[in-house]
Amino acid sequence: MNPIKLALAALAAAFTFVLTASAELPPASTQTGVTYTNDTKAIFDVACVKCHSGNKPKARLHMDTLEGVLKGTKEGPIVTPGDSAGSYLIKCVAHLNSDQDTWMPPLKNKAGIKPLTPEQISLIRAWIDQGAK
Repeated sequence: MNPIKLALAALAAAFTFVLTASAELPPASTQTGVTYTNDTKAIFDVACVKCHSGNKPKARLHMDTLEGVLKGTKEGPIVTPGDSAGSYLIKCVAHLNSDQDTWMPPLKNKAGIKPLTPEQISLIRAWIDQGAK
């Protein structure tokens, strides 16, 4: 590999590591009584449902219904009611996984969907911590 390409690859890897290492998990919202229907469905409808609904949802994950979110993916549950910090969903939307392919919504997506805000992640955390109802 040519030295310039090697240096650029190393720089890109270092930048990715810094971004991943600096990601912090926003605290759960202090809002009480958070439910899927009243609070998180609107977030999921904007950021998730385009890919995770219909006849062929990505990863077989339906985020357009509470039952679908709680069922999870073909790999298993993405939400651990009562434990938002341990829930795979939070790790994905907060970009805490080292594998950027698991970051949701994907950084480069055809729909132009932006990453969730810390406030949105906090509300989803509160929903999960309060039992994911």
